[in-house]
Amino acid sequence: MTSKTEELSFTYFPENYRWSHGLLIGLNMAPWGGAEIGEVNRIGLRLKSCIGDDDAWFREWTREARAVEERGRECIADRRTASGAQYLQRASAYYHVGERFLQPKSTEGLDAYMRGVLCFRDAAKYIKRPHIEHVEIPYEGTTLPAIYIHAEPANTSGKVPAVVFFDGLDVTKEIQYFKGVPDLVARGIACLIVDGPGNGESIRFRNLYLRHDTEHYASPVWDYLASRPEIDPKRIGVMAISLGGYYAPRAAAFDQRYACCLAWGAQWDYQKIWRDRFDRLAQADTPSLSVAAQHISWVLNASSQDDALKRLEPFKLDGVVQKISCPFLMLHGEGDEQIPLSEAQKCFEAVGSKQKTMKIFSREEGGYHHCQIDNQSICSAYMWDWLEQVLQPER
Repeated sequence: MTSKTEELSFTYFPENYRWSHGLLIGLNMAPWGGAEIGEVNRIGLRLKSCIGDDDAWFREWTREARAVEERGRECIADRRTASGAQYLQRASAYYHVGERFLQPKSTEGLDAYMRGVLCFRDAAKYIKRPHIEHVEIPYEGTTLPAIYIHAEPANTSGKVPAVVFFDGLDVTKEIQYFKGVPDLVARGIACLIVDGPGNGESIRFRNLYLRHDTEHYASPVWDYLASRPEIDPKRIGVMAISLGGYYAPRAAAFDQRYACCLAWGAQWDYQKIWRDRFDRLAQADTPSLSVAAQHISWVLNASSQDDALKRLEPFKLDGVVQKISCPFLMLHGEGDEQIPLSEAQKCFEAVGSKQKTMKIFSREEGGYHHCQIDNQSICSAYMWDWLEQVLQPER
């Protein structure tokens, strides 16, 4: 019988699921300019002697990020701006992959995280296609940081559709860009990637903590997109990854202006998931986590595991997804280590939409693991095909 670690493609660290998953996040950005496989390999080789040391993880990813950033800055200073932008994009991704595991957060870690934000922002100045724009979305007396990627080619004869792309538990809008978004906008669909409460810049620099009522911020995000003159308000969809399998369905259920909903990875009862994880940790077992266990308490502003579980009480989709009426797509890996397939099936069966699809990726085809971490390309192609179909203009 094949073991879990043998199933996971490119398993650099067989004894550590979290580190292997984290390194795959780096590798999987390569098709869209977020990584160079050789650079990620160098990081992995340096980490072989200190597996599980999250300070070393941060140090080695940041070390590579700084070296790549320096090359990019040199290129730009030498007026080789296209090459410089490529280097800066990779540096941005490396900074963010490196910082993800740090708990508690540190000044050094936050500084590196901001370098990642600024590298991506600076790269965008020199990238002609797609056109990348950094925007701020009004929200509760402050703003949510977001990246708006214009549809390609620009439609001068009419309005274009758009998709809101929320983060999961522990990724960032910059990392999300390298999950195939350039391919999406090349199909004529604009994309707005948002660091919502509990994610990215919003929690690190604006003290906006995770909340269960996703519609509270998803509705202002829809308002923002609908206000843009090039966007067709009737063709704005919502999607999100991993824990975003809670965010996107919740948003579509309570704000039915969204034209479609895509759950990239399923959720059903998130409190139950974390109760099981905490129980296993107490028994010296090792649940499959994508970040350190303390991360959940941090994003919830919880003082303890018990407090975190209390705050997770409303993170349930029963009674919610039944309200969804727009076209709905759920993607799940048959061997997802973090969220059992049975939980995904419960959620999908309860979804109220008359037009709903569940795609389960098998080991044989790839995409078998959590959010298709073992084959990002076939997953993004499937998603963008679906979005292109459901967001086409009415005839």
